[in-house]
This record gives sequence, C-alpha cells and structure tokens, in this order.
Amino acid sequence: MTPPFRSYVLVSLSQIASNYRNVCSVVGPSIEVAAVVKADAYGHGALEVARVLAAEGARWLAVSSVDEGAHLRCGGIRDARILVMGGFLDYERDALLEYDLTPTVHSLAQMSDLDRAAQAWGKPVPFHLKIDSGMGRLGTRAGASEIITALADLRLAELEGLMTHFASAADYTTKQTDDQLVYFRAICGQLEQAGIHPLRVHTSSTNAIGYGRIDGNMVRAGHALYGYVSPARGDAPRQLLHVRPALTWKAKLLTVKDLPEGALVGYGGTFRAPRPMRIGVLGAGYADGIFHRLSNRGRVIAHGKLCPILGTISMDLTTIDLSHTSDLGPGDEVTLLGREGDTHLDAQQIARVAGTISYNILCSISARVRRVYV
Repeated sequence: MTPPFRSYVLVSLSQIASNYRNVCSVVGPSIEVAAVVKADAYGHGALEVARVLAAEGARWLAVSSVDEGAHLRCGGIRDARILVMGGFLDYERDALLEYDLTPTVHSLAQMSDLDRAAQAWGKPVPFHLKIDSGMGRLGTRAGASEIITALADLRLAELEGLMTHFASAADYTTKQTDDQLVYFRAICGQLEQAGIHPLRVHTSSTNAIGYGRIDGNMVRAGHALYGYVSPARGDAPRQLLHVRPALTWKAKLLTVKDLPEGALVGYGGTFRAPRPMRIGVLGAGYADGIFHRLSNRGRVIAHGKLCPILGTISMDLTTIDLSHTSDLGPGDEVTLLGREGDTHLDAQQIARVAGTISYNILCSISARVRRVYV
C-alpha cells in the first residue's frame, strides 16, 4: 500500500546506516567520524537519522546551530557528542551549556565569551577552534602566537579540537586545498611547539574523504551519509567512497487528460503542444521543492520512463507529458527523484539541469512533503 500523501519521500534508514559504515571503513578505525545531520539531515529528517547513526555507534554528530543541537537532545539523543559547527550567538550561550553541546569557536573574542559563560556555570566547557585557512568564511584568521596568548587566558573553556574546512576539496585543477593544508598544518605545528595538543584535529568532509584527502584524527561526513560524493574535477585519484542515495521522492497524479495540438500549458503559456498530447498534473510544485528552473527543462519518471515537465512549474502543481502511456490515472504515482526499474534520477542529475548542486536539491524538499521511513 502506498502512503496516502500527495507528495512524500521514502527514506531508507538501512541505506544511511550502510553509507555510514562505508565511511568508517574508508577512514579506518583510528579516525573518528562525526556524522553531519545539519539542515534536518540534508532533508532526510535529523532526529530519525541521528537515532540510526547513534545505534550504529556514532560518537559524534554535527549540526549547524544551537537550535539544531537542542532539537536532537530534546528528541532523546543523549550519549553522542554534538558539535555545533556554525558557532553561537550571545543569546545562545546558556542553551549551548544547558543542552551539553560542543561549540565551534570562530574568533578569539568568542573564545573569551565562552570562557566567561563557563565560569558563570562553574564547569569546564570543551570547544573546537576553527581556523580560516583560506575559505574566507567562518573561522579565525589570527596567527598562532595570538591564539596561544588567548588560550593562556582561559580558565574553564577548554580547547578540545582544532579544525578547518576546505573550499575546493574535489577540485584537482586548483592548489587551493593544498594551500589550505599548508596554512592549517603550520598553525597546528606552532601550537604543538607551545605545548598545546588538541585531542581532535579535523579538516576533511565528504569530498575530501571521498578522494583520500584525510588529515588529522577526525572527519566530518555529511553528503556521503545520504548517498552522494561530488564528481571530481581534474586529475583526481580514485574515488574511495561507494555510497548510494537513501531518499526517493514520489508525487501523485491529480488528473490525466488529453490536449489538442496547439494547446498552451501553465502560467504564461510557456509550452505549446506540438501535437495531440496526454498530460498529467502532479500534486507537487515549487512550494514542495521542485525547482522553478526545471520548468520546460526537467524530467520525472512515469511508468518506468523519463518524461518531460511541461510549462511553468506552479506553487502546488507540475504538469508532465504522459503521451507514452495510458496506464496511469489520478492517484497513481510518479518518481521525482529515485529509481523505477533501470530508469533513475538522482540529485546530481537534477542539479545539473536546474543549475545548482545536489545538496541544494535535497535540502530544498520542503517540510510539507511527508517523510516516510523504511
């Protein structure tokens, strides 16, 4: 029996578990894996995914915000450490400590703020310090001597981890990753000479893991858990990760009808039928996460065959070409992302047509699309 929803995603928790095990196998037993479940686990459902990962033995989960971390704690995630990668704002400090979250600190001033909060609470607070090694986003650009001086002033905030993030990990046409590693390693080396030895050092997320760019004793696996590694550019080494998508997206037909040659379809009449056609109208549109840019460009899988999206995608509806079949009617399903037999559409394929990235496709599937776990 199919789920009674106009549009829904099927999330394979067993596939996510399998992908996690593959990451662990690739990095080896000496390297910890922080499983990234930010952005509602890339649209897969953070709490459900976190429970599966915790059952698989994940000792670290990673989120973007204090709010995301608190959501996991309130949902019963108690034993795993939760790293808040996006840092914290002043008003979030108490919640950070209340929910036992491990903050990423992005500046020396924030380090001091955290220490004052730890003193007010009267207990040590471990943190990870992020180094901006060349991405120009979050992270401190302070030199090693400044960091050493700031650390010496801390009383209860404790440096547990040192981290950075690569801007071009899958791009082998540029030296940016190599340059970032040189910068980061120099900071690490100077801290070690000063007697500062963080327990955890991590640089690598999915794309770096996927092509063997692993540095430190911890990695942050996100996209790989959900079945994707970005294609490499340039002369890249062999891809190490072998993962499979865990999400299938379905939508039901609301109506099927025949149009005469010359009929216009959708807002603005952007599609004109070149011949008599059978069309179907799906109960999903851009409010559900079907990119508006897929109008007259995208495809779905209907009755085992790729068929085009016709006309402009509406907020709640999408029109498709069903001229190849007479077997589908109202209530029947088509596949927006996933596989029917030998025909498949994954997030990377859709992203190429929409002019975006696979992360964006997955994270844009809206909350009104029901999640069904299998």
